[in-house]
Amino acid sequence: MIIVVCGPGGVGKGTVVEHLIARDPRLWLSRSWSTRERRPGEREDAYVWRTREEFEAHAAAGGFLEHAEFLGNLYGTPWPEGAEERDVILEIDVQGAAQVLERVPDCLFILLEPPSAEVQAERLRGRGDPPEQAERRIAVAQAELAEGRRLGAICIVNDDLDRTVAEVERLIEARRRS
Repeated sequence: MIIVVCGPGGVGKGTVVEHLIARDPRLWLSRSWSTRERRPGEREDAYVWRTREEFEAHAAAGGFLEHAEFLGNLYGTPWPEGAEERDVILEIDVQGAAQVLERVPDCLFILLEPPSAEVQAERLRGRGDPPEQAERRIAVAQAELAEGRRLGAICIVNDDLDRTVAEVERLIEARRRS
């Protein structure tokens, strides 16, 4: 099964997915590629960091399940390899989720939403986004959320981490049983 966890920047996708992976050995996280610079304090393994040229060559060779440009940087999810015995979880943006839905229409599609724009802005600043970057992410967030809803995602407001993780776990287990 492919599980898509998407939403705008600062909604908590990474934190939720990190908890899911730690609690469920049947999940395998596909590491996205990115051409953006690492944020101060960001884990080295948060992305597979590549130059624009490396990324574009991989995309031209058909190496991505989805890829997109967002705020001047390239992001992409490589085709899952080596996870045959586990469910694949993708932590991506809504634009990428739309591409995955085209290729894997039966994926479990979850849209995380921030409790408010103010909380989202605090989270963006807290993770080290420069103020102008945080403002740009907030400006596009409402359109991303609207698109995720239009695409039919299961929407979860990430206002309490434990509750959000538990809700996503219930959705995964329900899909596994079906």
